[in-house]
Amino acid sequence: MSGTSLDGVDGVLVELGAARPQERAFVHRAFDEPLRTELLALNRSGGADELHRAALAANALAAAYAQVVAELLRASGTAAAAVRAVGAHGQTVRHRPQAFDGTGYTIQLLNGALLAERCGIDVVCDLRARDVAAGGQGAPLVPALHAALFAEPGRDVAVLNVGGIANLTLIGAAGAARAAGAVRGFDTGPGNMLMDEWTRRRRGEPFDRDGAWAASGRVDAALLGRLLAEPYFARRPPKSTGRDLFDAAWLDARLGGEADADVMATLAELTACSAADALKRELPDCSRLLVCGGGAFNAHLMQRLAAQLPAMPVQSTRAAGVAPDHVEALAFAWLAQAFVERRPGNLPAVTGAAGARVLGALYPAA
Repeated sequence: MSGTSLDGVDGVLVELGAARPQERAFVHRAFDEPLRTELLALNRSGGADELHRAALAANALAAAYAQVVAELLRASGTAAAAVRAVGAHGQTVRHRPQAFDGTGYTIQLLNGALLAERCGIDVVCDLRARDVAAGGQGAPLVPALHAALFAEPGRDVAVLNVGGIANLTLIGAAGAARAAGAVRGFDTGPGNMLMDEWTRRRRGEPFDRDGAWAASGRVDAALLGRLLAEPYFARRPPKSTGRDLFDAAWLDARLGGEADADVMATLAELTACSAADALKRELPDCSRLLVCGGGAFNAHLMQRLAAQLPAMPVQSTRAAGVAPDHVEALAFAWLAQAFVERRPGNLPAVTGAAGARVLGALYPAA
């Protein structure tokens, strides 16, 4: 998995089929700065020779994924022949479902053929396109796994994945039994993306470690009001978003000369408020919020979520037995297994698709 934070590739080697997934290894590989810069640039239209650059970036990304696969195999002492498939997300550079012609599109750069060639394992990728073709948002795709891992009989539970974009999974009390409509989910808005952008711009650092810089500032109520006035936050699900909306230009258009630390504090509050408001609106009887993704390591953000949701425990998914930075990579392994077994991977109640669909495309090993 490589997400909208553009911090690198997360990989997990997991044995599926038992009552609970059994992890054998986890690897994170940071992007080389030239690749990160190019992937970020390809999120914006208008650059010179975009098709050529995108093709080369897809090759470079496949090489980075293949290195992660090799490290996972080496770390676990596993032969490539013992692995059934690689579930590979690719890098989202455009996400416009239902736009323009009514169907829209979502683009995840990745040369799946090259990845299969490099690692010698079947590759399942392009996992969002079929849901979009069926009229859905193509995102989020992780709620089905969240329900399988974290549902609690008789209790409403929520899972918040704070990557570059934050997405929320709502698991109703019947979620463990997979009752129709018991699992819902949607993107709430920016997660780490704008905070990371501001930290890079003003401090030259990739992220605000532990949220310390945000904690040193104060929330600017006027700026927060301008940010929360974005119509996306009030839209009802199904809905999904990305850098197509919440980019640096979106932020710059709403800034008004605030102090740098105050902007940072306000961006953290934006992530916490938008997620907490959505949770209170869509699952008011929720008894527990589990947080995964990079945001789970931001102590200040976790404190702000807890402050916004005083009636419920706010915990990392580690409290439920899964490391927060492993969950999304695990989800795409799980989706690859669903493809191999020709089972649907989407939840129409989440994405708005016309029905359940088998997700992905296969590049067989040589």
